Amino acid sequence: MDASTQAPAGMLRRRPRVRPARRTAAARGRVAVAIHDIEPATFERSALIRDWLDDHGVDRVTLLVIPARDLHPLGMRCPQMASWLAERRLAGDSIAQHGFQHEQLRRAGRARGLLLRSSERHAAEFVGLNAQETRRALDAGWRVLKLAGLEPDGFIAPAYAYTQALRRLLPRRFRWWAGLWWLHSRAERWGAQPRGVLAPAVGMAGDGLLRRALAPL
Repeated sequence: MDASTQAPAGMLRRRPRVRPARRTAAARGRVAVAIHDIEPATFERSALIRDWLDDHGVDRVTLLVIPARDLHPLGMRCPQMASWLAERRLAGDSIAQHGFQHEQLRRAGRARGLLLRSSERHAAEFVGLNAQETRRALDAGWRVLKLAGLEPDGFIAPAYAYTQALRRLLPRRFRWWAGLWWLHSRAERWGAQPRGVLAPAVGMAGDGLLRRALAPL
């Protein structure tokens, strides 16, 4: 789910929490739910979406946090958001670093740019960066979250746009990272999971040909 898109009307008001009857993991299968693009501007909407998910029995969610949109560290710009994220972590949610600014800092090459829709090209933050620039952006985002008391568990690149330089650096900082099709863990580096876990990312946002094809009806 993308917190920057309009939330369904049912999410926009807080309601009494009515938990449905729990079923066993084998009966219900497994779906990992993530809320994207959490930043001060989307904080209230993200909290409402999280409450709505909790009302529907989704007790654990991955929260994709943008550390410094417009170069303003989230801990300084919105302390109440940092407090909310810390509370959600204590409740069982996972914090994932979602880039640094979530804005593309260098223009993508023509071949790579053709694979992304216009809004993804704007958000594909690490595309076009060299190894040193990638390291600086990755480390800066991690430090911002760490200083806010929110050391991230994992990482998801904005627009799911990964580069070779980014993939080489991720095991230094994170226990896991996810792309459009695969979930990877640090253990892969030692051969435990050579291909990761197949986990297609099915988005609720319906913009773009690929997103419309994969989004639930």
